Amino acid sequence: MKALRLQSDRVGQIPPYMFAELNKKKAALSARGVDVIDLGVGDPDLPTPAHVLDKMREELSKMENSRYPSYVGCTEFREAVAAYYAQNYGVTLDPDREVLALIGSKEGIANLIYAQVDPGDYALVPDPGYPVYRMATLLANGRYHSLPLRAAEGFLPNYEEIPPEVLAQARILFVNYPNNPTAAVADEAFYARTVNFARAENIVVANDFAYNEIAFNEYKPPSIMQIPGAKDVAVELGSLSKTFSMTGWRIGYIVGNREVIKAVATIKSNVDSGQYTAIQRTAATALTGPRDFLAHNLRVYETRQQTVLEGLKALGIDVSPPRASFFVWAPLPAGAISSADFAEKLLTETGVVVTPGAAFGPHGEGYFRLSLSLATERLEEAMQRIQSLAARTR
Repeated sequence: MKALRLQSDRVGQIPPYMFAELNKKKAALSARGVDVIDLGVGDPDLPTPAHVLDKMREELSKMENSRYPSYVGCTEFREAVAAYYAQNYGVTLDPDREVLALIGSKEGIANLIYAQVDPGDYALVPDPGYPVYRMATLLANGRYHSLPLRAAEGFLPNYEEIPPEVLAQARILFVNYPNNPTAAVADEAFYARTVNFARAENIVVANDFAYNEIAFNEYKPPSIMQIPGAKDVAVELGSLSKTFSMTGWRIGYIVGNREVIKAVATIKSNVDSGQYTAIQRTAATALTGPRDFLAHNLRVYETRQQTVLEGLKALGIDVSPPRASFFVWAPLPAGAISSADFAEKLLTETGVVVTPGAAFGPHGEGYFRLSLSLATERLEEAMQRIQSLAARTR
């Protein structure tokens, strides 16, 4: 008689999602009355633009939006994404075949892997990198090969280090710039090398472009779609979460190679029913509407960034101002045993949450990540607490 099995083997090989575990620890401390300052999760605290909220109120009143949405995304949203790329990057996209709506880019990453990776195939993923690249590959019964991102190389991957036996079975390569967690950026020359590499090795390349408009000092992150011939091998995933402070709305898109888009659409049509049409139509307004809010938001993030950098400098940690994203990727202070130990000590002794670098992969060890998605006053308080802990443990 077979035993009752309550989870599959693939679920058993997936460790708990790090941010879910952080939330449990935060909740436990808060229940004890601890004033927790969370610098761990990149969840914008700045308001969603007023015109976006006004559009959502309008769309909520329309009965047709409460019916099943389109599997590929409503026409207004897909056309808005195409218009956004034409205006911001000079890239022409066919909204019917080269644009697909996503329920946030996290879902898109997972379904893209299902659409590309068969059991035993490799996904090439950055290390440190967004954990979903690795975990979704395991859930697809694939294998991942880590591409070390090193400070000395600008946190860019070196494709020449990939073993030939891995390349022979690699199906997809993930790149992510502006980068989470390192805040590194990439130029068009890097994307051109990446497209040429993918062509030579017959690998699909996916650029995770979630932080595309969180950039400072007039720096504008390029899109991989701007590279001639990119559509032959590449797709790009975007999100409204960070730019428009819409993380909870769960709306994003994937653009690029038509066959890859078609494969992802096949997966999605069998596992979900699309995002609420009112959200899609509102997102279309966000993409094509006024942009004045963004300059204000970027000034706020720059002020917060300076607060954190000054606080780290007082600890003896010098970090160059990131050119993009709302993260600071910092080396551990002298005397720290490991990134996990440092983060645990901070949490339990000061109530400050940071993300240990090792949570993003083995090459993240020696670092920790701080998010700027809190008011400047709270960031100042957090840095004071960290400095106080450092003084006590010297």
